[in-house]
Amino acid sequence: MTPSLQHHLALDARLLDAVQRIRLLSAVSWPMATQAAFLQNWRAGQPRLPAPDYLRRDMREVIQTLQAIHAQADPACPMGEYLCRTTDSWLVAAELIQSVGDAEVSLHSQRLFGRPGDRLPGSALTNVDAARHFIAIADSVDGEGAISEPDYVLSAEVMRDELQSALDAFFVGHRVTVEIDPDLIAKAAAGPTRIRLRADTAFTEYDLRQLLEHEAFVHSLTGLNGREQPHVRSLSRTAPRVIATQEGLATFAELITGAIDLPRLKRLSLRIIAIEMALNGADFIDVFRYFLEQGQSETESFSSAQRVFRGCPTSGGAAFTKDAVYLHGMLSVHTFFRWALKHRRPRLTSVVRGQDGLA
Repeated sequence: MTPSLQHHLALDARLLDAVQRIRLLSAVSWPMATQAAFLQNWRAGQPRLPAPDYLRRDMREVIQTLQAIHAQADPACPMGEYLCRTTDSWLVAAELIQSVGDAEVSLHSQRLFGRPGDRLPGSALTNVDAARHFIAIADSVDGEGAISEPDYVLSAEVMRDELQSALDAFFVGHRVTVEIDPDLIAKAAAGPTRIRLRADTAFTEYDLRQLLEHEAFVHSLTGLNGREQPHVRSLSRTAPRVIATQEGLATFAELITGAIDLPRLKRLSLRIIAIEMALNGADFIDVFRYFLEQGQSETESFSSAQRVFRGCPTSGGAAFTKDAVYLHGMLSVHTFFRWALKHRRPRLTSVVRGQDGLA
């Protein structure tokens, strides 16, 4: 092992240690009580802007450590370049957490995840154009132009058991558990060893397939795969700079396996339009009404709107832009596959996934 590689692997170990305190989505998440309070006021005809109470974290020490690692990495070395790019994205995440609750969060979010108006790869069209395109397709199938809730047949408990059975059959060398989380506002969330489901929620068969392809076979699997890397230990944490590719790959996996349906594709598209609305000045109530008008229930409209305002003031002019990456990432991955096939380089797209799927 060369001295340069030893130096950068030592920096990599420091990086992994430094980012342990960075939990981006946890830092911007809302307590479940905000939903009940808002909906109670809404139904009483007295809507009020939510004012979630965020836990402020002092990230100055983490930021200083990341800056020192970045300064000591050599961008002329491949490992050094990786560390510089990765550390840059963790720095933005740390700065975002440092400013949670302020409009500045929106600027950091855009540095990490982009904006709805960003162009799609290889095209003059934007994320907003793509969102409107998919909404139009969904509306052409649904005569009323609304996302109608299907007749759900799976409770959260049944979904947990069905999902756990499928995971146990696949992850034979690792344990990925499925839990019901009463404090989770999102329908589901995944990590390398745990998938959480929202309590008191009904799920469809499509939800089961989507969770398997998106959460388990992409997010959990790549998380476990990163933990198996024997040298570059920072790969055990998903760096913010790869989230767009991660979410794009996960959504693309839904698409190519037939696990995605038009209502979900429309929901992803509506979030992009809602982010654009918030950046242009719409407040939480405006965005909540928008989702209602598109046919979502009050509960789902709140959940969708809070995703737009995570970590940000709810009075308008700022947004947490992460949900722009789903369509952008999916189309980016799709474009990459098309490029590789067009140039007869299919090995670039090869993914070997057997039982437990770790490579």
